[in-house]
Amino acid sequence: MRRIKLLFSSFFYLFCLSSAHTADKPNVIFILADDLGYGDLSHSGGRARTPHCDRLAHEGMRFTDAHTTSSVCTPTRYSIITGRYNWRSTLKKGVLWGLSEPLVAADRLTVPKFLHDNGYHTGVVGKWHLGLGWQMLPNGKKRQAKSGPTKGDGWQIDYGKKVSGGPLAIGFDESFIIPASLDMFPYVYLQNDKPTAWATVTKAFHRPGPCAEDFEAINCLRDFAREAGSFIDARGKERDKPFFLYLSLSSPHTPIVPSKPWQGKSDIGKYGDFLMETDWVVGQVLHALDRNRLAKDTIVIFATDNGCSPAAKIPELVAKSHKPNADWRGHKADIFEGGHRVPFLVRWPDKVAVGSTSGQTICTADLFATVADVLGKSENIPANAAEDSFSFLPALLNQAQAKRRPFTIHHSINGSFAIRRGKWKLALCPGSGGWSDPKPAAAKKNKSLPPVQLYDLNSDPTEQNNLQAKHPQMVQDLVATLARAIKNGRTTPGPIQPNEGHPNTFSQRLLAAFPSLGR
Repeated sequence: MRRIKLLFSSFFYLFCLSSAHTADKPNVIFILADDLGYGDLSHSGGRARTPHCDRLAHEGMRFTDAHTTSSVCTPTRYSIITGRYNWRSTLKKGVLWGLSEPLVAADRLTVPKFLHDNGYHTGVVGKWHLGLGWQMLPNGKKRQAKSGPTKGDGWQIDYGKKVSGGPLAIGFDESFIIPASLDMFPYVYLQNDKPTAWATVTKAFHRPGPCAEDFEAINCLRDFAREAGSFIDARGKERDKPFFLYLSLSSPHTPIVPSKPWQGKSDIGKYGDFLMETDWVVGQVLHALDRNRLAKDTIVIFATDNGCSPAAKIPELVAKSHKPNADWRGHKADIFEGGHRVPFLVRWPDKVAVGSTSGQTICTADLFATVADVLGKSENIPANAAEDSFSFLPALLNQAQAKRRPFTIHHSINGSFAIRRGKWKLALCPGSGGWSDPKPAAAKKNKSLPPVQLYDLNSDPTEQNNLQAKHPQMVQDLVATLARAIKNGRTTPGPIQPNEGHPNTFSQRLLAAFPSLGR
């Protein structure tokens, strides 16, 4: 009897220990889709069925005014990890490539590092696209493909060595990643910063380059689902420690390659099939939480890195009554809303009201401040970290908030800026700043277009009526706010911080009109 009492006491102690950590330190899973638009999910009017994302919306909160910091992927990922606007980094426009050097500085505090330091086990699965320090073969040696042609770059890499500056260097305890998008070589997996195989053949999922023999783009979602499930299962066995999982999917970005079980499942074509498979991965995560009885103790966030890409053949989808970017103007790469207004879902059982909606303006850079707020550790963020991150925890808990995000800065693929405050949005370029009309080159030549665009998103959500001539003072005020945000190195309260170079992407015409934007 005494032994039974001791066993019961031990189990009770472990249960209390587990309950204590989950009450104060919930697990966090951040799922990031790639090129999935505001209108792609079925609860937002999408024609492809996405029951698992719909489940998150039904069981949690849907934000209708959520934005990425950039309308393309590397910059958005940088901001998610760091809580800092991407244009403060060395990347002032565009994206990285598969062979690019690490973008996140080694001494920068990141979300995974902050959570690790607060007792979390941290992991990343999926698309990285933040640069890696590849190790090269000696003496400038370059290998030839094992068979077939030798194309692309990356044959000089030593795939038997760990990379530097990867996930483990910035706070993740474990990782299973691909280097970048699936249209950027090299095509290999890396586990815990080391390639799992040598790239020995040339394959082309868009751009031909070195690839591991058994690597196929069509298998990536399945492999990511497996690894994410394994990570959660392992955490389920070690319940005395909370976890953070960053699951960064490669879909529905090109190549649009739904696997065989999903082919023909939607009535809008391959893109719809790929959406459904992307949603299936979300379902696998939710099932893993359920089978490990971790759902109640876990915050699940679903977002995307920018709007839907024209590579999805948007006009054809719209003709089938599917609007990937809803009714917002533009798409991926643009400064318009379709480039950066994205789905954002949060489920936290017993904390976030089921089926709730928030119209509060939030940004993907806000992850850092929010998780710190959840832990009651906001004051522990040092002055030189999370410079542009604002907590949206009060919105999740339906509480009054004294310090909301005062304004939000957007960024397009060519480095064009926009600043949003309340209903007003000022785009500091004459066109899209991206891939939709008027494209940057054509807009620059068209002298009839004003250098800036001012929109009232309350009365003109599709950004059709440029009010810059009618409200010159509002233009001046927003430009001044942006100039201060750049020069102060932060938008949160605190001491001035340095940028990694001035975001020197303003046109001469713009600088002539608004000198405060200069260096």
